[in-house]
Amino acid sequence: MLVPLASDLSTSARASAGEPAGDARVARRPIVMALAAITVTLAAINGGPAHAEDPDISSRRASARTDFTDEEIKDGFFKIAFNAELQLDAPAERVRKFDEPVRIFLDSKSGDSKGGPDRRPEIAAIVADIRAHVNHLDVAITNDRQAANFVVRLVAARDLDRTIRSLYGSDKAKRIQQTLNPQCLSGIGKDQRYRIRRAEVILPIDAGDFTFYDCAYEELLQALGAINDDSSVPWTMFNDDVQMGFFDVYDQYLLNILYDPRVRPGMTKEEVNALLPELVSTARTWVGNVNLPRHADAQHRPVASD
Repeated sequence: MLVPLASDLSTSARASAGEPAGDARVARRPIVMALAAITVTLAAINGGPAHAEDPDISSRRASARTDFTDEEIKDGFFKIAFNAELQLDAPAERVRKFDEPVRIFLDSKSGDSKGGPDRRPEIAAIVADIRAHVNHLDVAITNDRQAANFVVRLVAARDLDRTIRSLYGSDKAKRIQQTLNPQCLSGIGKDQRYRIRRAEVILPIDAGDFTFYDCAYEELLQALGAINDDSSVPWTMFNDDVQMGFFDVYDQYLLNILYDPRVRPGMTKEEVNALLPELVSTARTWVGNVNLPRHADAQHRPVASD
């Protein structure tokens, strides 16, 4: 069960899943409220195909910017990692992250998802992609629910509201649904030291391929601690006006800084800022190496360090 922890709520409403993926736009509104004890992140949806990559995703990948200044990376990290769109308790601009292995259980029995696509292989591939691109992040799928500290609930779109109510209670669910009419949701529970101890993601399996992939990447990454959305950062998927459906280079920088061992849960902006030149340099080396062409010589492949 989800322990009641001090938390923040990051939420967003998204264009109808029935709209064309390439034209869909998110209408999110940052809100700060004192409500309850769990961090919830609701983000944009979008997705990709089960096997061959969706053409919309391929097009975005091919045209995505991949070179960024240190200042651009710093600006995005502070805006995404320290804030929250909707904060439930007293605002606290602190780092939130897992400091233990992340084990993800895929719950495909929440609600009535019969007849819908089986998205478990796609989630497994997304998790593997995140693991391959973020150093020092021990994340994997588990079949043991008791061993999991992260649950992805795969539901039919018609069951989304009911699933939210079952997880967060009627009062909080009503606030979420009335404010933003969500189509996907993620939440984190953190302890008093800002360590994430539990994460929940709810994804609609029948949202369409492009929609599903974009939503899944953003929600999974936000539940790892990249909790905020900010429209002033045009290169990140954590932006209401951006749909990608893949793990882009800019966000790889942000997640690699977040999961650098020198960045600890509960750190302030000032504490992280003092380390940032070294953190960015380390992230540049890792991200550059891990994104080398697949035919690159094995000696150039990155090796995870303890």
